[in-house]
Amino acid sequence: IMLPKYRLPTEAEWEFAALGLIGNMLAEERIFDQRIYPWNGHYIRMDDKSGYGSADIGKIRANIVRGRGDYMGTAGALNDAYDITSPVDAMWPNDYGLYAMAGNVNEWVMDVYRSLTTQDANEFRPFRGNVYKTQVRDEEGAIAEKDTLGHIQWRNVTDEEAFNRYNYNTADNINYLDGNYESSIEYRNEAANRDNTNSDRMYDIGKKGTEGTWQKKYRGRLNAQTMIDNRARVYKGGGWHDRAYWMSPGARRFLDQEQSRDDLGFRCAMFRVGSQQQGY
Repeated sequence: IMLPKYRLPTEAEWEFAALGLIGNMLAEERIFDQRIYPWNGHYIRMDDKSGYGSADIGKIRANIVRGRGDYMGTAGALNDAYDITSPVDAMWPNDYGLYAMAGNVNEWVMDVYRSLTTQDANEFRPFRGNVYKTQVRDEEGAIAEKDTLGHIQWRNVTDEEAFNRYNYNTADNINYLDGNYESSIEYRNEAANRDNTNSDRMYDIGKKGTEGTWQKKYRGRLNAQTMIDNRARVYKGGGWHDRAYWMSPGARRFLDQEQSRDDLGFRCAMFRVGSQQQGY
């Protein structure tokens, strides 16, 4: 039995799923209405273009904060009717049939955060966070025995193994063009550039303490030079105490991957094996 492998979606995959442009398009890829949110129009309420019945016109389309202190409306005239999180299917789905792609709970994506990701990422399947690995092999070149959980063992590709590759020349590419030696002022200093993955010159990421906690140091003191480092992950979608701005699929924020919030969750993407289905 082949079981699918689940993971977080990349930022690009998440935005594609949230926009749901399949329902906003005529023949020959002609988009007939611009979208700010995962539905047609520029409003956070249902209108006559929503495709639902007239009884739904005027209703809030997502679980958000409409204004200061207005989490669910006023007595006798509730808007989204939820002061905190709501059931996933409490609001209407987008054109892909996905619920809560705006509001209710923010969602992690797999990308490591950089402010200029949209400018330095590839346009085909963009993603920041690649660490290339290969299978662990024994002395005879065969794949090593599985670990205690029954998983194949993997290790990072060495620089020697990646030397003649065109698409990458080192295993860890999280800092690609933003924190690696090629993007630093010392890019010509061979002695300073021996560690291609070191981002301390641009991002002071601190050191991991004996108890597994990260101690961020800057010039010997326990404070950080920046909140952006290789553990800062992107999250999107807007939550139950966010304003409408954060519901736009293009809006992005970041948080240390080891931290959490009361309005932050995730949904999984699934690897699919087989031919591409027509129309999807």
